[in-house]
Amino acid sequence: MASIVIVQTTVDDEDKAYEMARAAVEARLAAGVHVDARMTSFYWWKDAVQHEREYRLSFKTTAEKVAELQTWVHERHPYEVPQWIVLPTTAASEEYLAWVVKETRTR
Repeated sequence: MASIVIVQTTVDDEDKAYEMARAAVEARLAAGVHVDARMTSFYWWKDAVQHEREYRLSFKTTAEKVAELQTWVHERHPYEVPQWIVLPTTAASEEYLAWVVKETRTR
């Protein structure tokens, strides 16, 4: 049986976030993508603490699509080392699971 996962990444450009979200849905790699409001991230990079204004993208997809989505995102991502976090879900309604599976099928 299929399972839903939430995959997250961040980008520092609003237009790029919207472009990636829409294109991932159009490519049927995700049933939907949330683009969260701009946030500030602090992190280590090149031996110093950095901060950046970013947008988080949360892709709703199936576990079976994760590898394909990862390749697709990394080919388009502007960062040298993109955030890539896969969050399993512990429960989802049967109706929602069916929708995610249906919308990530290649037609």
